[in-house]
Amino acid sequence: MKIENIQVLRGPNIWSIRRKKLIQMRLDLQEMEHKPTNEIEGFYERLEKLLPSLYTHRCSPGVPGGFFQRVIAGTWMGHVIEHVALEIQTLAGMDTGFGRTRETKTKGVYNVVFAYLEEKVGVFAAESAVRITEALIKGEDYDLEPDIQQMREIRENTRLGPSTGSIVEEAIARDIPWIRLNNQSLVQLGYGKNQVRFRATMTEKTSSIAVDIASNKDETKRMLQEQAIPVAKGITISSASGVAEAIRKVGFPLVFKPLNGNHGRGISTNIKTEEAAMEAYEHAAKISSRVIVERFVTGYDFRVLVIDNKMVAAALRDPAHVIGDGTLTIQELIDKENADPRRGYGHENVLTLIAVDRDTLDLLEKMGYTLETIPEKGEKIFLKSTANLSTGGTSVDVTDHIHPQNIFICERISKIIGLDICGIDIMAENLTEPLTENGGVVLEVNAAPGFRMHIAPSEGLPRNVAGHVLDMLYPTGKSARIPIIAITGTNGKTTTTRLIAHIVKNNGHRVGFTTSDGIYVQNNMMLKGDTTGPVSSEFILKDPTVDFAVLETARGGILRSGLGFGFCDIGVVTNIQEDHLGLADIHSLDDLARVKSVVLNSVKKDGWGVLNADNEHCVRIGNKADCNIAYFSLNENNPIIKSHCRKGGIAAICENGFITIQKGDWKIRVQRTILIPLTFGGTVPFMIENVLAATLASFLWGFKTEDIKMSLETFIPSAAQTPGRMNIFEFRDFRFMIDFAHNPDGYNGIKEFLKHIDSPLKIGIIAGTGDRRDDDIRELGKISAEMFDYIILRQEKHLRGRTAENIISLLTEGIRSVDPDKGVEVIPKEVDAIKHAMSLAKPGTFITALSDVIDNAIETVQNYQEQERNGLFNV
Repeated sequence: MKIENIQVLRGPNIWSIRRKKLIQMRLDLQEMEHKPTNEIEGFYERLEKLLPSLYTHRCSPGVPGGFFQRVIAGTWMGHVIEHVALEIQTLAGMDTGFGRTRETKTKGVYNVVFAYLEEKVGVFAAESAVRITEALIKGEDYDLEPDIQQMREIRENTRLGPSTGSIVEEAIARDIPWIRLNNQSLVQLGYGKNQVRFRATMTEKTSSIAVDIASNKDETKRMLQEQAIPVAKGITISSASGVAEAIRKVGFPLVFKPLNGNHGRGISTNIKTEEAAMEAYEHAAKISSRVIVERFVTGYDFRVLVIDNKMVAAALRDPAHVIGDGTLTIQELIDKENADPRRGYGHENVLTLIAVDRDTLDLLEKMGYTLETIPEKGEKIFLKSTANLSTGGTSVDVTDHIHPQNIFICERISKIIGLDICGIDIMAENLTEPLTENGGVVLEVNAAPGFRMHIAPSEGLPRNVAGHVLDMLYPTGKSARIPIIAITGTNGKTTTTRLIAHIVKNNGHRVGFTTSDGIYVQNNMMLKGDTTGPVSSEFILKDPTVDFAVLETARGGILRSGLGFGFCDIGVVTNIQEDHLGLADIHSLDDLARVKSVVLNSVKKDGWGVLNADNEHCVRIGNKADCNIAYFSLNENNPIIKSHCRKGGIAAICENGFITIQKGDWKIRVQRTILIPLTFGGTVPFMIENVLAATLASFLWGFKTEDIKMSLETFIPSAAQTPGRMNIFEFRDFRFMIDFAHNPDGYNGIKEFLKHIDSPLKIGIIAGTGDRRDDDIRELGKISAEMFDYIILRQEKHLRGRTAENIISLLTEGIRSVDPDKGVEVIPKEVDAIKHAMSLAKPGTFITALSDVIDNAIETVQNYQEQERNGLFNV
């Protein structure tokens, strides 16, 4: 078997709107296409032995063991690989559960689709599942454990930490969108101007001064002491010579900790000798040049969490330990404890595996023990000097048992230090009594405190502390989203996008929009290129200045990685025509409609789908949509429009020369088509369609018809406003038009326009695109022969696997099939072709360049215009 391609889908896609995180593996079964599972001797038995947990997969029979039933009856290897990929992720601690396997139009080639939690793990699982299945087919032994462990390690290296993850999960539960901004813990919640950012448990509200104070334990201690907060007695030293002074001033027992440390690194506790003190200093000095030496206070280690100056959780933390049974050694007790299913690698479970390190060995040495010592029954052996969960510690929730005075002290501490989220470490016998009475002290205040001990305590109630973070960042009434209008279709996407953006901008919004020629914010180009995929959408949604997004959304991005947004408010489908067929398993208009419908299906339930009633495929996907639907049509008598409006629906129609909104029986005339510059005096039907779509979408959003009318009147087609969309340049003796038309429907639109052009000579410059079917390229030639008097063929780019000669030959075949005597010549380079066409022009000539490289063509023609104005034009 051969993996042809692995794609990572990250948004709504052709397989699922709700399940955004999917792996799509294109797999060629090769000879296994002819060998289902029931024809491979011993395959089922080997599969069941290696992965007995596959019994839980219900599959199509819908019962436990259902997948095994399919294997016994006979199923294809793509299906097996899908289930293996899901199960090995589950064994690595990432339970997903969704999968699909479908054969492509190419015999023996399948799309194997399955869910993932971490995308790098998903890719690994795809490759591993193929290796595992091949071994099972051959009857070879396969050791799963290395693969499972590698997936765990990949997950730990790439996943969001438990604190960051809890905030993201809470955001998802509240329907707040999120974007990961780097490969660590920097996350954006919300879109555009309504976004907020956080890293781990520090938010954009977190004061940098407060973080500096909390990071300096000495400064924190001083400020708290000045405000009558009980703290441990101690001093700060910066050299080994200061150890003796610390012993003299503070007195044994001592605690040594780095001034700028975190997660318990470099800390040594209960130091009772000068020799141990020197070792503890050297250990801490590896982390920080300055070391805090404090009096070791006996009691229990508590962590109190304060968010937005309110106490929300408290936990008793216990360092990693084992309890002797009088039989097992300490190492054996550790192994037994690590076998607890609650413990896992990194942050995968409630508890972390206990690792033996220098801290462990030092503690045992102080007790006179080694790993081979057998403790007495009931004896508690501490293995770490700090209670961090990341080193194997445990936590018990005590939120409901904290004394009101201690709550007051902790909330006051958060204001003294200035942290919006802070973790306060307290050493005390308990928190049920005031610290001022039981002798408890505040050890330190932590910026970016971990949430794990509160969201998943070893004992007691879990606390949804992430909910308090979201309450702070998005208080009642504050939205996390900005409006999104997404536009898709075969032709007209870019013009419709630009027109909607123009209307939105004129209504006072700061609009960001994506098109096939670039990304724009308030008409300022941010990035140049074909920017119609999910990355470009995210670019706009990440921009903190944007309050309205208008996103052109092309098929390529949807197929490659899904949409760049979870859902939109309005989805526009301009039309579904033949283009790009035969690529990426899209072979028919029904296939293409399935891709385009992803945008429509991503419209929120109370949002609107805007569809072309003159296009049967648009109507078909509209019938299945789960949102409000509105239609537009060039024909006011279109039966779809008639039926839709009889039911009280909303539509936009071209009626008696007017762009008109119709709802039920009443109509609002917006403007005459001949007064809308984009329609070229009402002579270009496909431009009228674009106007109808944009008008209807704008009306549905809530813009007033008089404001829409003004925007339609001020949207002037030009190389600046609509580059490559019927840009006409006036010369003294001729006119030159450049358009991006590149498929039969686009060519037919230009053909219809040229019927209204009175010219003694119509010259066309055309080219083909290599990734189209032969018949599609021939069809371009046929249409060209019908609308031009003379044709120049050129082909220097976009070969995409073909030769220029092959494309030109197909275009010529199409031309000759219509008019064998049509004047045709080949000039490979576009610049040369443009110059030659101008040299052929006589007064009144109309030249049309249907160009796939708009920028070059526009620049070339504009240069000639400038030369003519300066009296230098000479072709």
